[in-house]
Amino acid sequence: MTATETAEHDRAGEAAIAGKPQPAPGATPPRTPLSSRAAAELLGTALLVAVVIGSGIQATELTRDVGVQLLANSIATVFGLGILILLLGPVSGAHFNPVVTLAEWWTARRGGDGVTAREVAVYVPSQVVGAIAGAILADAMFGEPLVEWSTHDRSAGHLLLGEVVATAGLILLIFGLARTGQLRFAPVAVASYIGAAYWFTSSTSFANPAVTVGRAFSDTFAGIAPGSVLGFIGAQLVGAVVGLALVALVFRPGRSAE
Repeated sequence: MTATETAEHDRAGEAAIAGKPQPAPGATPPRTPLSSRAAAELLGTALLVAVVIGSGIQATELTRDVGVQLLANSIATVFGLGILILLLGPVSGAHFNPVVTLAEWWTARRGGDGVTAREVAVYVPSQVVGAIAGAILADAMFGEPLVEWSTHDRSAGHLLLGEVVATAGLILLIFGLARTGQLRFAPVAVASYIGAAYWFTSSTSFANPAVTVGRAFSDTFAGIAPGSVLGFIGAQLVGAVVGLALVALVFRPGRSAE
């Protein structure tokens, strides 16, 4: 018996004495409980919306230059999102976004890894509730009315096109990283993409139905009028479909040589 086998045998014996069941050698460890993953999605989405809305309020209080306001808002979002993905990714995957959750469920139906329908039914409401809570928290921190519907109309067609582009790019990035085994770079890559999309898309890249709903609850710099919410969500869903189509086109597995 080798030294490694002896050590494993001793550990197994100690566990057996303690009455603890042992997994089979090489077995995959159990997934985080669904309740914990739901809590991570709720908390992560809440903090993300709090960062987006709170930094927008802070920026408008510090300067009247809209360009500087958007710069401050985007920088805070980049750092906040990156940290949240790094922290909560190991728990729930750090979706914080119903289109990411739905896209993952779709790929799982097609034979890939991803969430189940039951998990989708838990993740998505958690994300929406978290987004609303985050908006209320941001308003509370800055002495704004806790719930005040936004009057910022975003219903123009070019803004909806911007949301299609922003969401398609996000899905292409996330699932492209997954297809190429580079998801370890997701905290930096996803946060950087959202920061860039703040500036190169006309809609400033919401790219997230839950965040869109949450931002309707705050009549501040980052808000969106309730009448514009459904159009944005529709554009985001279209963008998700486009993004998945691009993933299938660009990251097709190669054929083995005969």
